[in-house]
Amino acid sequence: MNGGYTGKILRLNLTNHTTSIMNTSDYEEYGGGIGIGTAIFWDLVEDKSIDAFDPRNVITLMSSPLSGTLTPGACGRTEVNGIGPQAYPIGWFTRGSMGGRFSSQMKFAGWDGIVIEGKADSPVWVKIVNDEVTFEDANDLWGLDTFATQEKIWREANGGQKYGEWLQIGLEEDRTRTTARPAVVCIGPIGEVKCRIASLIHDAACAVGQGGFGAVFGAKNLKAISVIGTGSINVAHPQALMDARIWLKKNFALSPEVTYYKREYMAGIISWTKPPGTDVLASGFIAGNAGVAFLAPEASGGSACLGCSRCCRPRVASGEGNQSNCVDYGFYKEWAIERFGRYTHDFNKAVDLPQRYGINNYAVRRGINWLWGLNQKGICGRGKAIDTDLPFDLIGEAKFLEILFDKIVKGKDIGLDLREGFVRAAEKWGRLEEDWKTGLLMFPYWGYPEHGYDPRTEILWGYSTIVGDRDVNEHGFNYPFFWYPIQFEDYTDSSKLPITAQEMAEICAEKLIPFEGDPLMLDMSTKNQYSEHLAKLTAWQRYYSRFWLQGIQYCDFGWPNFINALGPNKRGATPEGEVKFFNAVTGKNITFADGMKIGRKVWNIQNAIWTLQGRHRDMLKFAPYIYDLDLDLENGPRGAHGRLISWGGLFSTYPQPVFENGKWSFKNMFGRKVDRDRFEDWKTIYYKLEGWDTSTGWPKRSTLEGLGLGFVADELERRGKLLQL
Repeated sequence: MNGGYTGKILRLNLTNHTTSIMNTSDYEEYGGGIGIGTAIFWDLVEDKSIDAFDPRNVITLMSSPLSGTLTPGACGRTEVNGIGPQAYPIGWFTRGSMGGRFSSQMKFAGWDGIVIEGKADSPVWVKIVNDEVTFEDANDLWGLDTFATQEKIWREANGGQKYGEWLQIGLEEDRTRTTARPAVVCIGPIGEVKCRIASLIHDAACAVGQGGFGAVFGAKNLKAISVIGTGSINVAHPQALMDARIWLKKNFALSPEVTYYKREYMAGIISWTKPPGTDVLASGFIAGNAGVAFLAPEASGGSACLGCSRCCRPRVASGEGNQSNCVDYGFYKEWAIERFGRYTHDFNKAVDLPQRYGINNYAVRRGINWLWGLNQKGICGRGKAIDTDLPFDLIGEAKFLEILFDKIVKGKDIGLDLREGFVRAAEKWGRLEEDWKTGLLMFPYWGYPEHGYDPRTEILWGYSTIVGDRDVNEHGFNYPFFWYPIQFEDYTDSSKLPITAQEMAEICAEKLIPFEGDPLMLDMSTKNQYSEHLAKLTAWQRYYSRFWLQGIQYCDFGWPNFINALGPNKRGATPEGEVKFFNAVTGKNITFADGMKIGRKVWNIQNAIWTLQGRHRDMLKFAPYIYDLDLDLENGPRGAHGRLISWGGLFSTYPQPVFENGKWSFKNMFGRKVDRDRFEDWKTIYYKLEGWDTSTGWPKRSTLEGLGLGFVADELERRGKLLQL
């Protein structure tokens, strides 16, 4: 077994409360995370077309070889895979991930991952202490929120140990000890009732939000998994690992004392930030409290996932809203500001509620906007066509969220319908087509909410989502394309920018292995929108994510690092950085291109799974408003009281790099929509590039066999999903 791996994967059978061990070496060729999770799902789930709530659905929680090591932005992430119920119209095989320390404790306990099968007869939680695994009665936990659940499990698993005290593990003769608390992933009341937008929650605010895996845990009667370990991780070349970390800090990172918040929630999570009175732009590896500036009226410090230097999550004196960041706050920001005119402790309490109940913040954000819009139209409310006593006058207060979530948990009022998610509720209420057409229901693809980066402007975000299974949520191109230029009052004047759109395109093009050398892959103009260049960029992002991001589990808040003001000639750590850390830990000698090949292999297995689930190219469509409405101040995303969602005024610009009239520049992308016919043409271009059948979108045998996936082709042929062309 190579460095970084423990060699064992724990297999849990909830039906009969038994465990077994799988050898990591059988799946090591897929890297880790999503790669190993996908391969295990393929092997263990004979019928890939089953429903997400079927007991035969297999869920994997996987680490990577870098989990628990000193690799910045790749130490503490956990990847979750399986069939999720959130997507519409089909619950696709999908993924979710969370930060924190769960994967690290899993590795310290001796496990590379956990495989969950079957369904328990009654609620259980799983207790893992090194190699000792027990199934515990969870009836006393059922109904508790995620915070109370974790606190109760900590007391149970630690035998009364207080925070910071030594916990003794094992028999007297071989006893080991730790001061850590067990890492717990659990569901709240929303997951227990199998709400399709339920999340898994770990610690205060680490969440597997997308996919609906909290509902799958609920369907399996699995309340929580607790793990604590006292082992260590074998690193093949410890000195090379330390050298890589020092190299990254020396060449690409800003020191902690030079933090600056250009916008209220941008610091530390973007690739470019300009400290006041200087000409220096900070890199994405800045060490600082990104979340502290975001929201908290009494912010006091920062926290990070295990082993990371980013500290992008705040810790506040009151503990309210603790460790939350980004959309954890933004989902309710517009409403709270509208109601109170400022941040309040009530707002911080509201921030905690989705974490406590275990529900997807993104879906809640857009769902509340939709319900409020229906209320304003006289359609939703007491005695209306959609009859509910939901107190819309309390939107912006924590109390409104409590009432809404309680309705879902108790199945009262409109709560029973909302358990199905907002898109399915719209369908049941006969509102789906109309509200998709007007854009009131901002769920533009696969039943997932619009992220904030509208596919009419940030077309790559839309493409990467529509060819996949869920909102892509990958910021590698989003940071340099959008977040960088909006920091400057006149981003259209290249002479005023530390780096121009042309420099950015050329530098990124150098790094886009295996498609390197094509700057037009970075051209987001309408003219280039439906080109092979954009098909290649979409493919690049899919391969990179399936190995480096979700396989080896580099955090997308820091990786890829294309552009870096502190780097040599403004060049970031990608692609050298990813390889340095991976090879140092594992002892392997792969290249960046090798990783991309593995990513393509995983991507093709996943497309084969979706094919077996019933996917066809005709299903890859955006919601009607993406085609029919220009994105502008009239048709933009709406928030509190119908105002354009601004996130601090930032989304009123939507700048992107474009190559027009022989010149590169950043250009405002408002006023654009997606052309239906040209998008269909683009899908054909994309399928040709991937080596998939252009009439169906299904993988071809020649493509699969070329990737060493002949067994996948055989299965597709047996199921009648492989065209003999």
